[in-house]
Amino acid sequence: MFKKVNRNKNRLKRHRRIRNKVKGTPERPRLNVFRSNKNIYAQVIDDKSGKTLVSSSTLLNPIKDQVESTSSKEAAKAVGKDIGQKALDAGINEVVFDRGGYLYTGKVKELADGAREAGLKF
Repeated sequence: MFKKVNRNKNRLKRHRRIRNKVKGTPERPRLNVFRSNKNIYAQVIDDKSGKTLVSSSTLLNPIKDQVESTSSKEAAKAVGKDIGQKALDAGINEVVFDRGGYLYTGKVKELADGAREAGLKF
């Protein structure tokens, strides 16, 4: 009998491996990404104090109204631009990118590109 590959379990392993190296500081917080089948979420986190400084997702009305589908690359780019703008308004210019164990392609890459377009530095 073949065992079915548990993709989320493998992603969580990659995420733990990444998190051992990526730390968010008050000067350079961590931009975390979480992807579900229907939505994408992003948070800027200060790991030292354990607080979320800024967050954005496709569940927010301005973004939801802006895009056709909340599970598209276009929506991910909109979330990236939104979180980038919110971070700049909060006085955050530089972040460490935490891709959350996902491959750096598709929606994750579009979110990062959107944040860069807004003015965030990685």
